[in-house]
Amino acid sequence: QVQLVESGGGLVQAGGSLRLSCAASGRTFSTYAMGWFRQAPGKEREFVATISLSGSTTYYADSVKGRFTISRDNAKNTVYLQMNSLKPEDTSVYYCAADTGALLTTSRIEYDYWGQGTQVTVSS
Repeated sequence: QVQLVESGGGLVQAGGSLRLSCAASGRTFSTYAMGWFRQAPGKEREFVATISLSGSTTYYADSVKGRFTISRDNAKNTVYLQMNSLKPEDTSVYYCAADTGALLTTSRIEYDYWGQGTQVTVSS
């Protein structure tokens, strides 16, 4: 069983930055690919970014490419999402997720464990 706890959300003005963190329990964090997703009210949960076991490979949704950066620290069992140049349309609840199959996938059905989410609100 893996428990994921996100933090770092909040209210920020357009153009600002936030850094989300996701702390994972357990001693096998380095064997999971990790991802970030987001869900706005009335919309489907959508892929944001994913990172490989070692952190050497990342992949982003087109909507955040060049603005967001995913990273991980396996010694701290933590994955991060640095969000810069935020836009009002980035307003969502952000979730981290663990993929025990380590597929580096954008599909949410491949992720086995989810955090409770953290709210990010970007004002215009």
